[in-house]
Amino acid sequence: MIGELSRVVLVTGGARGIGAAFARLAVARGHRVMVADIDESGAGSLASELGANARHVCLDIRSPESWQAALDTTYEVFGRLDVLVNNAAVVYPGLTKDVPLAKHKETFEVNVLGPMLGILAVTPRFQAQASGHVITVCSMSAFLALPGIASYSASKSALRTLHLALALEERGSSIDFTIVHPGATETRMLEDEARKGVAVAFARPPARPEDVAKILMKAMKTKKVEICIPESRGRSVKAIAGNPRRLLEMVEKNEQLGAKMLQERLNAHATEHDRIEADRGQG
Repeated sequence: MIGELSRVVLVTGGARGIGAAFARLAVARGHRVMVADIDESGAGSLASELGANARHVCLDIRSPESWQAALDTTYEVFGRLDVLVNNAAVVYPGLTKDVPLAKHKETFEVNVLGPMLGILAVTPRFQAQASGHVITVCSMSAFLALPGIASYSASKSALRTLHLALALEERGSSIDFTIVHPGATETRMLEDEARKGVAVAFARPPARPEDVAKILMKAMKTKKVEICIPESRGRSVKAIAGNPRRLLEMVEKNEQLGAKMLQERLNAHATEHDRIEADRGQG
C-alpha cells in the first residue's frame, strides 16, 4: 500500500472548482500533481502558478486514447502515479424536456463514461505496481431524484453504482477505492444552476471548494470507502432516497426554502455588480 509520504496525483477537471482547490492543497502538502483538464490553457495556468511540483495535461475523459496519453505523460514526468482523482463533471440545469438531447448525452458521457474509462485505464498500471488509489468525486445528488437537474442526478447515481461495482471487482487487488459525495459547492456548476433557477440546490449554504479539497486530502490517508459531505446530511439523504413520499416532501420543502435563499443570492450578486460598475464610473 501507499504510505503517507509525498504522492503523485492526477486530478481531472483540475483547472477550476474543486479540482483546482485540491491541486493547490496537494502541492501545499508536498505532493506532486498532474492537473488534467480539457481546458488545456486553464490547466496550464494553474500548473504554472503551483510551481515545480505541478504539471498539466490536456485530457478529454470521454476518450480512451486521451486517457492513455495523459497517463503516459504523468509517468514520463513524475515516474509514477499513486492516486487518480476522478473529479471532472458537467451539469446542464433545466426541465428535462427543455434541455437538448445532446446535452443529456454529454452529461452521461462526461459524468459516467469518463470516470469509468479513467479507472479502466489506470487499473493495469496500479496492478503492475501493486498499489494505487482511485478517488471518485460523485455527489449527494446520487441518492436523490432532483427536479431541474434530472440528468445530472441520474448520471451521479449511475457513477456511484459503477464505482462501487468496479471496486468490488478489484477487491482482491492492492488498489483502494474511495467515493466522495459533496453537497452543493460554490463552483461554476452551481452558478449555472443559479441562472436556471434550480431552487432545490440552494436550500442549504453551499460548501467551499477548499473544504471539499480537505476531505479529499484526508481520504488519501484514510482510504475510506464512501464519504458524504457532511456526514450527517448523507445519513438523512440516504434515508429519504428509498421513500418516494418523503422525497416529495423534502423536494417541496427545499424548493420553497431554496427559492428564498436563491433570490437573496441573486440580489447580493446584483448589488455587488452595481457597486463594481459604480467604482468603474468613478475611476
